[in-house]
Amino acid sequence: MNLKKYLVRALHRLQKGPGYTYKELLVWYCDNTNTHGPKRIIKEGPKKKLIWFFLTLLFASLVFWQWGILINTYLSYNVTSSLSIGFKTMKFPAVTICNANPFKYSEVKPLLKELDRLIEAALERILQPTPGNSTENMSLPLDLELWNQIPLVLIDEHDKDNPIILDIFETNQTAVDNETAVDSRANVSKKKYKLAVKLCSHQGSENCTYRNFSSAAQAVTEWYILQSTSILSKVPLHERIRMGYQAEDMILACLYGAEPCNYKNFTQIYHPDHGNCYIFNWGMDEEALNSSNPGAEFGLKLILDISQQDYIPYLSSAAGARLMLHQQKSFPFLKDQGIYAMAGTETSIGVLVDELERMGYPYSDCTVNGSDVPVRNLYSQYNTSYSIQACLRSCFQTHMVEICGCGHYMFPLPEGVNYCNNEDNPGWAYCYSSLRSSIKQRQICIDSCKETCNDTQYKMTISMADWPSEASEDWIFHILSYERDMSTNVTLDRNGIIKLNIYFQEYNYRTISESAATTIVWLLSSLGGQFGFWMGGSVLCLIEFGEIIIDSLWITIINVISWCKGLKQQRARFPDSPPTVSELVEAHTNLGFQPEPVGAVPGAPALPPEPGTPPPNYDSLRVQPLDTLGPESDAD
Repeated sequence: MNLKKYLVRALHRLQKGPGYTYKELLVWYCDNTNTHGPKRIIKEGPKKKLIWFFLTLLFASLVFWQWGILINTYLSYNVTSSLSIGFKTMKFPAVTICNANPFKYSEVKPLLKELDRLIEAALERILQPTPGNSTENMSLPLDLELWNQIPLVLIDEHDKDNPIILDIFETNQTAVDNETAVDSRANVSKKKYKLAVKLCSHQGSENCTYRNFSSAAQAVTEWYILQSTSILSKVPLHERIRMGYQAEDMILACLYGAEPCNYKNFTQIYHPDHGNCYIFNWGMDEEALNSSNPGAEFGLKLILDISQQDYIPYLSSAAGARLMLHQQKSFPFLKDQGIYAMAGTETSIGVLVDELERMGYPYSDCTVNGSDVPVRNLYSQYNTSYSIQACLRSCFQTHMVEICGCGHYMFPLPEGVNYCNNEDNPGWAYCYSSLRSSIKQRQICIDSCKETCNDTQYKMTISMADWPSEASEDWIFHILSYERDMSTNVTLDRNGIIKLNIYFQEYNYRTISESAATTIVWLLSSLGGQFGFWMGGSVLCLIEFGEIIIDSLWITIINVISWCKGLKQQRARFPDSPPTVSELVEAHTNLGFQPEPVGAVPGAPALPPEPGTPPPNYDSLRVQPLDTLGPESDAD
């Protein structure tokens, strides 16, 4: 059985009536569909047919327009946030405490000696501009090579187009320049000149930038940080840890709930901003502690000694303890998320817990553990979990290594890279400042890093009071001094003592979770609602429409097969190569046609064929009719 005959019979068995042309199929669909409108088109009169055709086309267009909006809304993957409140026994947060001053000045002073002399001389020139009042000539020569690597300058901005830039330690000025210098220094306090940090791509280069500050105090602090960073970056890590505040000196008393604790219950880490930091309940080596009850009596109580008298004068302008509450096994970024506790006070911190649950892809671009983030996490050397702060800093450090050729002292280093310093990398400060102020670089890191899908945030309520009181400070300082130094003399004072109380306010915790605003159930019900409202249709109507599409494809296949078969027969009758003249003459002869001789009268009877010529074979040229099958052939 040939293919066309089989397909026609199969179509007839499936349809039982729609017809074998597109017109018959369309008429059959309009007459049998359950969708309102098409029936009226074929059953009404000419005028109503036109009206119903227009209405059906209009409402069908509205249906497809609404469907497009609904599908686009679903594919936007919007979320809704819900807030739920629960009650359970919770893990006590990890508590990180640091000193606001990273190093003991008595330990680090030999390294910063020349730097301190430079800034003291510079301040003396600025604040005592009159010649003869300065005492710098009586001191040892200054290390101007260190100064010229990152100098401080005075800028007169009265003329914005032509600002006057004056180096504080410039020695090759003319008399007029010296007079101008004296006048300029005399007017610094009058806000006529601004102090700025000069940063160049390399020493002696004209490719420089100036970091202006509204206050000279800010400029001095920024300059000192840049210079000290270069010096301390060359100091080994174990030496930096030794120069910092030790746990046994800083943590004077500890009590968790009703259980006593001490500095041995803290984990030490080195933080570039704050030196030695100590973490309670970090959960690295032991199981995290649970809080037995809410309230101040069941939290963590600490007494700290920050030794303010041993602060670095130009590096740390704030005095106190820096602390942060965070999840277990997470790195503390105190510069961004930490808070200060002031010396001479008792600071009480009531904690409330918020748990955030974000939906992942495609609803949001969050990550579970950072494995799908293209930035290498440099903080993984601490065995801590992923956080967006760690990612942003790792991204910045990676860019700095690529562009500047060295790493910044405040961030962990990739393997095989050294920290920046003025000797090995003279233009590192210029490169670092340009990179830090680059909007493009920040956007690249923001686009590369992702938020965590699950996060725990600690909301703090902070209250403070003077501690100890004037009535009790005498005996308290005596006891604490004896316990620390085994001395009957008072070695502590109000400027160095801090008391902390950290506790859960209540066991109620809030969970802020995301859920899909549109689901597949919502999409299907909305699509069906629009189809039923505008066309009176249902899912079965869509199945009917799909059936007609399949039948149309089937008829198209049958037509294509018939066309291919006819083309094949036509090629068989007429070969591709054109006949020759002799073949045409022979064909005419076989058919009984003889060429008229020259001079023959048109219309005269043809001459009979010559004797012995075989009669023409007409059967070989007979055209065979095409087989056609109708519904009645089904009985075969």
